[in-house]
Amino acid sequence: MAQMFMSSGEMIADRRFDYGRDLELRGDLAGAADLFMQAIELIPDFASAWFALGDVRERQGDKTGAIDAFQRAKAADGVDLLGADLRLLRLTGGKPGAMSRQYVAALYDQYAPKFEKSLVGDLGYRGPALLLDAVSAVCHAHARPMNFHRAIDLGCGTGLAARAFENCVEGFTGIDISAEMIKRAQATGLYDSVSIGDAVEQLAHQEDRCADLVIAADMMIYIHDLAPLFAEAARVLKPSGLVAFTAETHDGDGVTLGAGLRFAQSEAHLRGLLDDAGLLLARVDRASIRTERDVPVPSVVMVATKR
Repeated sequence: MAQMFMSSGEMIADRRFDYGRDLELRGDLAGAADLFMQAIELIPDFASAWFALGDVRERQGDKTGAIDAFQRAKAADGVDLLGADLRLLRLTGGKPGAMSRQYVAALYDQYAPKFEKSLVGDLGYRGPALLLDAVSAVCHAHARPMNFHRAIDLGCGTGLAARAFENCVEGFTGIDISAEMIKRAQATGLYDSVSIGDAVEQLAHQEDRCADLVIAADMMIYIHDLAPLFAEAARVLKPSGLVAFTAETHDGDGVTLGAGLRFAQSEAHLRGLLDDAGLLLARVDRASIRTERDVPVPSVVMVATKR
């Protein structure tokens, strides 16, 4: 809210919140928590302050206090733009469920201006290159040309995957939940069409057998239940069409929420979902698609064909 429209209490609360964030960055967690509480006393439904307080309490080892603060942040936020649900899931050990669409969209709207520098430059992201190598290997193994008439790029972001595949795809359709990401994808000039929204819902608007390649680079980390996505991918693919994707993985069973608040899917779980959707696994590679705090993130690259 612009300051000219704020009450004096809101302005004071905002300043205390900002001072609290400064103290948090300096490592003064107790001081930060006190300022966040002062801001909350002035504005009881100050969602960002509740969320920041939960973060500080968790770092202080106050699990009960952190859970309470994140619950209050969620209640004040309504649509959970801040991702309080995910923090609660990590703290309580609950069963993973769908992420707030508003949270994912807001995350990438904010991230868009620095996305490529941060992901590629700082985290060594190489998902599109690994996808290209995997698809090329499958085409070579099946003696089929490495050429596709139409590709649907799920979670297209700024267009990194389209750039990787541009020499072997005649036309791209881009889908992303973030409007700011879509703007940057359009600016590449590689996409014939783009749409903003949930991947499954946007795929549902595509015609049957309209594509011979579906790619998804680093977007399945925000989807808990991939069954509907694989079913739609199979529907839009032509016979013998390919779906290629990256996913974070783990050595356990099913789906887990990692420390980075992203979903990781076991390889066995992904294999089962592909089979249920009528997709035949053609290749699987274990390869890290990025680093996090200088540690490779366990990942899998899969290519499947439509039966």
